[in-house]
Amino acid sequence: MKHLSEKIKKHEHTKMHMDNCLKFALLGKANIATQLDDGHRLCIRRHNDEVDKNRYILSKLIDCVKFCGAFELALRGHDETEASENPGIFRGLVNFASSLDAALKEHLEGATVFRGTSKTIQNELLDCMLTVVKEYIHEEVTAADYIAIQADETSDVSVQCQLALVLRYIDRYNVIQERFFEFMPIENANAENIAQALLERMSALIPPKDKTKLIAQVYDGASVMRGATGGVQRKVMDVYENAHYVHCYAHQLNLVMQQATSKIPKVSTFFSELGGFCAFFSRSPKRTSVLDDVVGSRLPRACATRWNFHSRSVNTVYEHRDDLLKCFKTIQDSGNFDAVTAREAGGFVRMLEDDTFCFFLQLFHKIMPHVDMLFQQLQKRNIDPIFIKAAISKFADSIRNIRSSIFTVQEEIPAAKRQRTLGPAEQHRIAIEVCDTIWAQTKERFAFTGHLVSSTLLHGELFSQHAKTFPSAALNATVEAYPMLNKARLKTELSLVYENPEFEKCSGAVPLYQFFMENNLQCTFSETVNLLKILITTPMTSAESERCFSTLKRIKTFLRSTMSQERLNALAMLSMEKKIVKDMPNFNNKVIDRFATQKERRAKFLYK
Repeated sequence: MKHLSEKIKKHEHTKMHMDNCLKFALLGKANIATQLDDGHRLCIRRHNDEVDKNRYILSKLIDCVKFCGAFELALRGHDETEASENPGIFRGLVNFASSLDAALKEHLEGATVFRGTSKTIQNELLDCMLTVVKEYIHEEVTAADYIAIQADETSDVSVQCQLALVLRYIDRYNVIQERFFEFMPIENANAENIAQALLERMSALIPPKDKTKLIAQVYDGASVMRGATGGVQRKVMDVYENAHYVHCYAHQLNLVMQQATSKIPKVSTFFSELGGFCAFFSRSPKRTSVLDDVVGSRLPRACATRWNFHSRSVNTVYEHRDDLLKCFKTIQDSGNFDAVTAREAGGFVRMLEDDTFCFFLQLFHKIMPHVDMLFQQLQKRNIDPIFIKAAISKFADSIRNIRSSIFTVQEEIPAAKRQRTLGPAEQHRIAIEVCDTIWAQTKERFAFTGHLVSSTLLHGELFSQHAKTFPSAALNATVEAYPMLNKARLKTELSLVYENPEFEKCSGAVPLYQFFMENNLQCTFSETVNLLKILITTPMTSAESERCFSTLKRIKTFLRSTMSQERLNALAMLSMEKKIVKDMPNFNNKVIDRFATQKERRAKFLYK
């Protein structure tokens, strides 16, 4: 007891005393974290189990939407109630899938919060799928060295103008890709609106520092898109200086003729009437049999998705005009055909006897062969600036000769039963306008031919010739068209390519490019590889917008009035880029994550 005070002070500094003080202070107070730990883990486990179930169900619904989109099937039906016998393909496909999947069937029968088959969910899933694919394409575009855009405008059944946009580039696997990107609605299809829509979209895809990546622009079908001073291509080049305008060589005839007809109503009417001939016979084997018996020659069938201005149509009707008259009169007077057929045949008889129709038939019969000849000449591999200039000059002389012989054309029109809907002076004026328009538009389209000349540098068939005489003129034209290339280094590399027989075996730009990449020669032949990338990216022989045009027509057929712009874009993307949707890893999970974060949802789709 004598040393108690001293011992207490000493004990207060010991670890045991401090631990006991702590326990005494917490005596009667529960450890909440310890108590809640088991409950918290159980709650998370239940939440994640529910998320697993919801994500599985939503993945099956996404698969059903992907199936409908890939095969261009209408999602909705007229009556989507449970008792409906025709609920639509999407609902029918979901019901069929539920018969094979017990979990999906249980969900559809017992779901109260989230069922997943409503129109709203369909639209939201389509929107999320579209966003995921566009982000994938955007990543590829960002990684690409060069890009070309292809655009085509058309109108849907509600006369709403749609601009189909396609991007062409070499992807990360060194494969050339032409990706459909979207349909853009245009209120008024003039140069200003179309250029503004394209520039807005390109500014989002290509950063300002990478403006030189856009090296080509292709437009097919829209007359306002061309124009050296005020057309879309000029407005785009003002922003992207390397975006050379390249017309579609595969549809060169269509473009020139369409430009001529788009501004001249009488000529547009003529081609519309001309297309009626093959349409009349294509709808009935009975009519075709009469055509075979009387004429002995089939009319070339018009393409369902393009304006048909093939020279065969003009030539066939012109050369067999008398036989066609006899054929239509036979159908009209035989009494073996229904009233509608007889009435249409009578209309064609009056058309073939019409002075104006015969005048334009004769005029275009003279023009068509020259346009076809120019097209064939510019498809040759061995061309140079001098050859192109000579071919265009020869075409110009031919058009001028036709223009000066308009009165001669008038005199050759069959005189029988002339019905003068247009006087000679008006016919003469329109014919001159047609010739002037064709020549002006042809000259404008071939203003840039640098890509054609550049392609001759890397034709394997010409390597032996180039090894003897280096194509300096073609090299100068190439560097002038694409100033990002180093002329001196490119000349050195090409000289080595021409002398090495290994490169001669590669027929075409794509095989040659693949040879460089597979053998890791892209650093050694850097400028040649850059030139190959430019040539491969530039659409020289086909316009991918043709494919988009036909797909747009098919999609619009089954969703005419109930489809919003977002549904149109998403369904078109699922149809045209089905390979991306199929090959993209974790596509369904990416769509579900975007779907879950799009807005606050009662159903749980995100893990804790």
